[in-house]
Amino acid sequence: MTQPYDLITMGRIGVDIYPLQTGVPLAQVETFGKFLGGSATNVAVAAARLGRRSAVISRTGRDPFGDYVHQALREFGVDDRWVTSVDAYPTPVTFCEIFPPDDFPLYFYRRPKAPDLVIRPEELDQDAIAAAGIFWITGTGLCEEPSRSATLAALEARAKVGPTVFDLDWRPMFWGGEGGASGDGGATGAAARATARPYYEAALRHATVAVGNVDEAEVATGLRDPKACAGALLDRGVELAVIKQGPKGVLAVHRDGRTAEVPPTPVEVVNGLGAGDAFGGALCHGLLAGWELEPMMRYANAAGAIVASRLACSSAMPTADEVDAFLAGR
Repeated sequence: MTQPYDLITMGRIGVDIYPLQTGVPLAQVETFGKFLGGSATNVAVAAARLGRRSAVISRTGRDPFGDYVHQALREFGVDDRWVTSVDAYPTPVTFCEIFPPDDFPLYFYRRPKAPDLVIRPEELDQDAIAAAGIFWITGTGLCEEPSRSATLAALEARAKVGPTVFDLDWRPMFWGGEGGASGDGGATGAAARATARPYYEAALRHATVAVGNVDEAEVATGLRDPKACAGALLDRGVELAVIKQGPKGVLAVHRDGRTAEVPPTPVEVVNGLGAGDAFGGALCHGLLAGWELEPMMRYANAAGAIVASRLACSSAMPTADEVDAFLAGR
């Protein structure tokens, strides 16, 4: 095996087709940009931009968009050796609408099945997963077989030998729900959350870090109060719970009693869709460096804020120098 990776992520990959006009519905958009996409992929890109050696476990279609994904990964310095092709399904594409500051509807084209849900347990490089500095999985990877079994098998192979991050990543439409978010007034339906919860609980038993917003934490715990959610996640087996609270900032609670509650970093928002992935890559950077909770949360918040102030996701991920300069200017 080669030298262990700082970070291996496992999950969604595809192509983001984003409008080059903001404040315009898709029906009226005239020009689009093509970008590498998928939450787990964006986290790997974010970490690579911060100087970390990262790789992705995923699958594409055997098509030109799949070729583009490999090209983009290599350009970002992310190892693509575990991104393999599937003959039966096309590489997913995702469209969005951009209505700053807080409305960014997503439209996923992942049917009849996304290739990244055809990752199989027997295809995993379990030695590499166990050796990585951090291993990162997402809730979407649990929504269908064989990806569900592969994700849980990867977590078992990892065996908590190092930081193992569960990105709670709630996409209700992948679980039979509707809309874009759960919670008060959400149109996702309790049935979708109830279907997902046992698999979330199974993954939490193998994770050391859980990260997500209140809606996502609700899927895992049935609770919505941030502190209660953090406590419930710790009860389910993780050592560190990170609850993103949007305009209220971020809450981090460690099993050893340490806590950090950091306010948001204000910026003029252009597109908020990649901010969480930038936060995740920066969180991994801080975990690998052994930072204390508060500076790590401030750094991750800053990385997310930088991406929120830009149009794209993957190509918008900041370098370490950009994050440092941003924090120095606050």
